[in-house]
Amino acid sequence: MRILIVEDNASLARGLTASFRASGFAVDHVTHGVAALDEERLVPYNLMILDVGLPDLDGFEVLRQLRQRGSKTPVLILTARAALNDKVKGLDLGADDYLLKPFEPAELEARVRALLRRGQGQPAPALTLGGLVFDRSTGTATLHGRPLELRRREWAVLESLMMRAGKVVTKERLSTEVFGHDEPVGPNALEVYVGRLRKKLEPDGPIIRTIRGLGYLLDAS
Repeated sequence: MRILIVEDNASLARGLTASFRASGFAVDHVTHGVAALDEERLVPYNLMILDVGLPDLDGFEVLRQLRQRGSKTPVLILTARAALNDKVKGLDLGADDYLLKPFEPAELEARVRALLRRGQGQPAPALTLGGLVFDRSTGTATLHGRPLELRRREWAVLESLMMRAGKVVTKERLSTEVFGHDEPVGPNALEVYVGRLRKKLEPDGPIIRTIRGLGYLLDAS
């Protein structure tokens, strides 16, 4: 899952980026509203975390332009503006959630997970395929009851494949959801993580099939 953080407070942005990457998300960060609009047009983000007080366009204007051009990207406004009319304005412009600074990181992550489930049509936090249970609310995965020890990017690969079990996920789409723009990525990095994940699912878990020239498929049979 890929998140765009639009925040001009450098220390806060660094903290959010590190926290969400540690939880298995691909994260990009911009500091200006115009950059946010450009990024969202080019990249299929699953969620945008949007500050209101930006140096150029404020967050409300960014949101207005997003919805005006038909974008359905879920947006969580993260701001210090506590006035009721600001909250009403944000929600009326099309925000999916509104959280005030300062905030508890656990609450922010819970709200993000809820918005992502809603955006994917997944009301339940746990995904199940045969004996594999992938629980995004607790950050755990089990195979026939035994815990799977997954590194951050292995988790991200499995989440993307689980959400589209039985369907081909292109390498481009998978890379987009696993790696952020500024993360160093080798030419065969995706293949490495898929290979590691395959080994952890053996011998009795779902099979990750390589569809040559296209991408990968998590066998749902």
